[in-house]
Parts: sequence; structure tokens; C-alpha cells
Amino acid sequence: METKFKNLSDIQKVFHSEEVCREQLERIRWNGNPACPHCGTASKPYKLKDGKTYKCSDKDCKQKFTVTVGTIFENTKLPLQKWFIAMYLVTSHKKGISSLQLSRDLGITQKAAWFVNHRIREMLRESQPVMLQGTVEIDETYVGGKLSNKHVGERKKQHELKGTLKGRPTGDTKTAVLGLVQRDGKLVQQVMKATTKKDILPLIEKHVKKGSTMHTDEYRTYQQLTKLGYKHETVAHLYNEYFRDGVHTNTIEGAFSLLKRGIIGIFHYVSAKHLNRYCDEFSYRYNTRQQGESERFCNAITGASGKRLKYQQLIGKK
Repeated sequence: METKFKNLSDIQKVFHSEEVCREQLERIRWNGNPACPHCGTASKPYKLKDGKTYKCSDKDCKQKFTVTVGTIFENTKLPLQKWFIAMYLVTSHKKGISSLQLSRDLGITQKAAWFVNHRIREMLRESQPVMLQGTVEIDETYVGGKLSNKHVGERKKQHELKGTLKGRPTGDTKTAVLGLVQRDGKLVQQVMKATTKKDILPLIEKHVKKGSTMHTDEYRTYQQLTKLGYKHETVAHLYNEYFRDGVHTNTIEGAFSLLKRGIIGIFHYVSAKHLNRYCDEFSYRYNTRQQGESERFCNAITGASGKRLKYQQLIGKK
């Protein structure tokens, strides 16, 4: 079945039943060749009478499984129809959708919607490091509120931590996010504990091909890029220089603007603990901005395997 849709009304018509949703998931995940998620055997498994359960044909395994095992959908009590609608809303809305709004749209509790949102963000996370090349812009931004607006207990804790983090000033309780974007290419956003060269430079080497041209501001850490084998151009923001002969960091600042507008206008508050997942969500939408709604949706499903996220794991409990 070729999946084509352009809006929410279309997706509700296309995925009109649980059977259709399961067939679509099997097609995208297995492409007609079911593989056992327990042992990895790709030899044809037995399909049981219920029409959705398989049994591994390997004599040393013989485990039963469905297409949702080993994915973000494993052990879910929600119908796949609601999952697919949630995935469409998360991947198509430019600034995301809050758990409160998603709970109203799907008719589920806010707690369940929050969990669904985070499992979808886990699915959108890149499995392999994104490699950038050509002209790459790098900058940092800081996410978080003012210390004066925090609870008294949080203010006390932050005062005890003050001065222990190094790099650029973080504005008391703000969390640093490093951004790297290839001109007309992909975006990488990573939460940083600090913004020293020991933190920033290894991440740049991980994601940017040597020989690329780097555009940054005048932060002294970036002065090391030439020694690492990169071409380096700088704009002096301190002196109100934001563009010079094609050298600028406006692209990465535009990506940061989307992230911050989403956090302020849609989510209102994001903890440092989960901020990386939000960065993955915004990066996915940015990196698939040239794709149509159905193509972006199907690409998201391909990342569902091997990314099961349990609730206790999400909230940080064993």
C-alpha cells in the first residue's frame, strides 16, 4: 500500500483501522521479510491464527513476537491509530505539540500523552552520528529561566553549584546547547554540561568532516579549529558584525530561534534532564523540512526499531 497524505484528515482516512496500521508498520519495518527481534533470525517465521503474532522458526529460539516488539510501541495499551496520529502531529507541527494539547486531541490523560511524546522523540533520535561537510556554522545557545523565578530550594541548589561550571557564562540556571548546521544541509543540536574546548572540540570532530569551512563567532574556543584541520572564518558579534562576504552564523541562529520559540510558546518549560530529546525532535523536523508529510512520517517510523523507552527509565528510576 502506497501511503500518501497531506493533512490530519487524510491520515485518519488512510489509517482507518488497527489492521491497516499494523500492516503499514510491518511493511515499513520488515518490507515483507519478518525478522525475529529476539534472536535476529530472518528465516520465515510462522504466523499464528490471530493474524498478528509470529513464532520464530529457529529451533533454538521459538519465541513469539509481533511487529511492535523491540520498538517504541512495545507493550503499549494505546491503539496504533492513536500512535500514528500523535506521530503525525509531532513531526508536522513546526514547533511541536504539548502533552496537554495531545491529551485533548487523542482523548487520553496528560501523563500518557507526555510519555507518548517522549517515546516519539526517542524514535526521532539519530541512530548514527550525523556527518556535516562543506560550510558549517557553529554556535551555542542557552535554555532555561532566570534564577529569581525558581523555587527557593532550586535557588539554593544553584547557588551551591555556581562557579563549578566553566566556559561561557550560563546565566545561572540556563543549560547550554551546541548547534552545528551545514548550509542547505542537516542540523545537529547537543546539550552540553559546559562550553570549554574539552567539551566542544570533540563534538565538532565527531560531526564535521575535516577540511570543511567553519563559520563561528569570536569565542576563543573556536580559534582551535584551524589546528584541527578545518578552515575557519569568524564574525565579530561583539562589534555588531553579523555578515561579511558570505560569512555568518544566521542559519544556526535561525534553528535556535525555532527551538526557543517552541519551548517558550508550546512547552513553556523543559527540564535539563529531557532537553536533549526536545533537541532531537526539533532537529528531525529541520532535517526533513524538504520532505512531504507522508514521506516525513514514514521516515520517522523507520527509526522505531531498537528504541524502546520504558516509563521508569524515562523518569530516571531503576
